[in-house]
Amino acid sequence: MSFLIGVLTFLLVINCAVLILLVLVQLPKKDAGAGLAFGGGAADALFGAGSGNALTKITKYATVGFFALALCIGIMQDRAHQGNTAAFEKQVDQSQSAVPATIPQATPQPAAPKSSLLIAQPEASSNTPAAPAPAK
Repeated sequence: MSFLIGVLTFLLVINCAVLILLVLVQLPKKDAGAGLAFGGGAADALFGAGSGNALTKITKYATVGFFALALCIGIMQDRAHQGNTAAFEKQVDQSQSAVPATIPQATPQPAAPKSSLLIAQPEASSNTPAAPAPAK
């Protein structure tokens, strides 16, 4: 089942790439669009004067394929992992019944004296000369 999910995921990625390219190649107007940058004249030569119709149909089929693949992968993932959650819930129930009802309290440790935390720092003397400024 996981192999089939992997194959369908790969097909979904390829379908996404094709769908992106199809949307970019389509010309919204004759003078504008990213399709002009990718050679809008080549699409006219390949599909004829009504190339917008062929590209529109291919885009519709790619979109339907995208939604169908995404739905199939979602359903298959749900079915593949459904048994795992039931087994996990059973393990959680068993582990909760095995835990004792009373948990022993930890004994508090005495706090360290504050005097041991302080470190004596040397006092700065005002008689020390300042460091000379670096030469430029």
